[in-house]
Amino acid sequence: MGLAFQVVDDILDVTADSATLGKTAGKDAAQDKPTFVSLMGLQGSKDYAQQLLAQALASLDKLKDNGLENTDALRALADMLVNRQH
Repeated sequence: MGLAFQVVDDILDVTADSATLGKTAGKDAAQDKPTFVSLMGLQGSKDYAQQLLAQALASLDKLKDNGLENTDALRALADMLVNRQH
C-alpha cells in the first residue's frame, strides 16, 4: 500500500490544485523528478494504482482465510489511500 500511496500522490500532483493538496501542485514536474505519471502516463498510473489495490485486497482475503477475523478497517484504508481525491 505504500507504493500505491506514492503512485496516487504522483497522480494528485498533476491533477489537483495546491489548495486541495495542501502543498504545491506540480512541484515534482517543476523539479524534473521522475514520477509514476512521467514514466507511465496519467492513465497508466491510475491503472497501476488500481492493480496495487487489487493485490492488497487479495492479500487481505488470504489473511482472512488464515484466521484474521476482521479485515474491514484495513480494506477501507487501502481503498481510501488509492481512491482519495486530496
